[in-house]
Amino acid sequence: MVSVLLVDDQPMLRLGFRAVLDGQPDIEVVGEAGNGVEALTLTSALAPDVVLMDVRMPVMDGIEATRRIVASGSRSRVLVLTTFDLDEYVFAALRAGASGFLIKDALPAELVGGVRVVAAGDAAVAPGVTRRLIETFVEHLPVAGAPNGTDPRIAELTSREREVLVELAHGRSNREIGERVFIAESTVKVHVGRMLTKLGLRDRAQAIVFAYEHGIVRPGDA
Repeated sequence: MVSVLLVDDQPMLRLGFRAVLDGQPDIEVVGEAGNGVEALTLTSALAPDVVLMDVRMPVMDGIEATRRIVASGSRSRVLVLTTFDLDEYVFAALRAGASGFLIKDALPAELVGGVRVVAAGDAAVAPGVTRRLIETFVEHLPVAGAPNGTDPRIAELTSREREVLVELAHGRSNREIGERVFIAESTVKVHVGRMLTKLGLRDRAQAIVFAYEHGIVRPGDA
């Protein structure tokens, strides 16, 4: 069973999400929170597989709550809810450690699929949306990481792993990456896994942020 904590300040939305998720044979909603502070408390107590996190909430917003959950070393993965797919808070959420995001008016199948993907350890960020996020926001965000090549973790990557990271950061799927670098999709998955381990990252979403913050790729690159 995939356990889920719902975090949203609107009770009616939580009710709708619960109805969809509890209707699945492999998903169970284990708790609900109305703000970021409650989310921290319940995440610590319940250790859900996935925290479905709203961004705009009173007391503590979803960005800060996500940052604190990730910093605590919790095994719970955060799936952020946003009103618009180009919401300026989405990239901030990914930078804070979220494993992906969903639009609040997503279809029930998209909600269920997103929860399952994140629970399985992948990132629920569609390649096309990733590209638009990069194009729209990354040029206006402060670069907080070290410049290209100075982070010792980068030196541990093989040339192929670095190549895969570059392609991934452009929002390309495993299939697209394989076609561009002439390797099988299954081999791409292996390289992605090794790259994430060496960089100490949890998923593809964090890898995209890492690549841009460390200058491995830059906005406007092909």
